[in-house]
Amino acid sequence: MDVPLYLEPRLESRLASLLRARTFLHTLAGGLGSPLNVVLPDRMAENLDAFRAVYRRHHLSGGIFFAHKANRSSALVRRLAATEAAVDVASLGELQHALGSGFVPDRVMATGPKNPEFLWLAARSGTTVNIDSPVELDELAALVGDYGLPRVRILLRLSGFCAPGVRLLTRQSRFGTAEAELDGLLKSVERHRDAVELTGVGYHLDTTSPAEKAVALEGCVKALDTCRARGFTPRAVDIGGGFGTDYLADGAQWQRYTTELTNAALGTRPPMTWRRHTYGLRNENGTLRGALALYPAHRPTAGAQYLDALLSLPAPSLGRPLATLLLENLYELHTEPGRALVDQCGVTLARVLEVRRTDTAERTDTADRAEAAGRTGPGHLLVRLDANADDIGLEEHGVLVDPVLVPRAAPGGAPDAGPVTCFLAGNLCLEADMITRRAVHLPSAPRPGDLLAFANTAGYCMDFSADEAQQQPVARKVAVWQDGPADGTGREDASWHWCLDEQYWPHVNRRTKGPA
Repeated sequence: MDVPLYLEPRLESRLASLLRARTFLHTLAGGLGSPLNVVLPDRMAENLDAFRAVYRRHHLSGGIFFAHKANRSSALVRRLAATEAAVDVASLGELQHALGSGFVPDRVMATGPKNPEFLWLAARSGTTVNIDSPVELDELAALVGDYGLPRVRILLRLSGFCAPGVRLLTRQSRFGTAEAELDGLLKSVERHRDAVELTGVGYHLDTTSPAEKAVALEGCVKALDTCRARGFTPRAVDIGGGFGTDYLADGAQWQRYTTELTNAALGTRPPMTWRRHTYGLRNENGTLRGALALYPAHRPTAGAQYLDALLSLPAPSLGRPLATLLLENLYELHTEPGRALVDQCGVTLARVLEVRRTDTAERTDTADRAEAAGRTGPGHLLVRLDANADDIGLEEHGVLVDPVLVPRAAPGGAPDAGPVTCFLAGNLCLEADMITRRAVHLPSAPRPGDLLAFANTAGYCMDFSADEAQQQPVARKVAVWQDGPADGTGREDASWHWCLDEQYWPHVNRRTKGPA
C-alpha cells in the first residue's frame, strides 16, 4: 500500500484543545446544526500582540487594521474593538458593523471600491478614507461640500511601482493610482484642500513576494517625500495585508504532496484527484505546462514573522532596511492583516451523512478504471457531508489541508481499519459540489454521525462565499472561550464555554461562563 499523503493542519494549543473536546463539539453541532462555524476571539487578541511586538522591535508606531472582509463574525470584531487595534472596512455593511461593534471612527479606515452610500457614511462619521482613484476623491470632496462636513482624513492608494536600477516591477493591480500619475493626483488633492486632509499613502499587492513589496514600500516613502515637498504633512505608509498563514504542521508533507501532484499530472503515478483535476497543471506530450494554482499552505515565515522579515529587508535602491527608512522620517506604519490576524481563530464543523465506496472515482472511463484497479485497489471512500463547498471554502481559496476526524463514538470500540483515502462531497444536488477535489487521507474511516473539523477556516474560508444555495442553511456561528489554558489532561470538555456569535461581548462573556 502506498504511504498516505497526509496534509495535517497546524494546530496550536488553544485550537488543539478545542478539537480534543469531542463531547463539547458534538453538543454544539447537535444543538445548532451542521455546518457550524466556531470562532475563538481570544486567539485574535494574541495574534494582534504578535504584530505589535514586531512594531516595537523596529521602534515603529502606526495602526494595525484588521481586514474585516476576512470574516463576518461579530465576536471577532467586538473582541478586537476591546484592544488598541483598528479595522479596515471594504463595504457599507462592514462599516456599519464596525461602528456598531465598538470602533470609533478614528480607528476605522474605508478601503476598496466604494459606492455613494459607503462613501457618504465614511465621510459623515469621520472615518479615514483610502482613496482608490481621482474620481473617488472628487466624489468624496463633493459630499463634504454638499453637506457641510468636516475635512475627511485620506490616504492615497498607489500602484505600479518601480525602483531605478532594479529589474523588478510590482505586478499590475486594478486598485490604486499608478505611481507615475502621483503628480496629477496631488493636484486634485490641492484643489480639494478644504474638503480633505492628506495623512499618508499606501499600496495593496496581491502577491506573497517580499521583493515586490519592498519595491512598493520604498516607492511609498519616496511618494511621501514628494507630498511634503508640495506642502502637505502626511505621516503614514499603509502596506496593506498579504502576510499569510502557515496552514500545515509539516512542511515535508507539503513538498511530498505537491511533488506527487506533479507526477500525477504527468501520468507517472495514478491520479490523486476527482476526475483528474490538476489544480492548473497539464501534460502536453510529456511536458508539464501551467502553474499550480494553490495557496502555499506551508509558509514557515508568515503573519507577524513575515512583517518582521519584510521590515528587515534593504530598500531596493536606497539600501537601508525598510524599517530604517520609516524611522528616519518619523513615518508611521499601517498594516491591514486579514488572514494572518485570524490565524488559529476558527474551525468549521461538518457532520458525516454517508460513507460509501466508489470505484476508483478519479478515473473517468472503463479502460482507465481497469488500469487503475491493478495499481490502487478497489477504490476510495466517498464521504458525503452535511455541508457544501461554499460553507468550507478552503479549496476555493487554493488551500489544501486535511480535516480532523472527531468521532461520535467513545474510544475503545472496534479497532480502526487504518488509514483510508476518501473524497469529501457536499450536500448540494450538483456534481461540482466537491468539498475536496483531491483524495484526502485520514488515519481511520469516518462513520455517519462523526464530525469532520476543518481547522483554521476563519480567514476567508468560513463565510466569504457562503449562501443559501438550494435553500440549504448557511452555517451558524458560535464564539467559544476557555476558563484557563489547556492542560492536555483530557478535561477540555469542562473548560470550554460558548454563546451565539451575535451575543458575544468581551466585557461580559470572558467574565462569566455563559451557556454550558
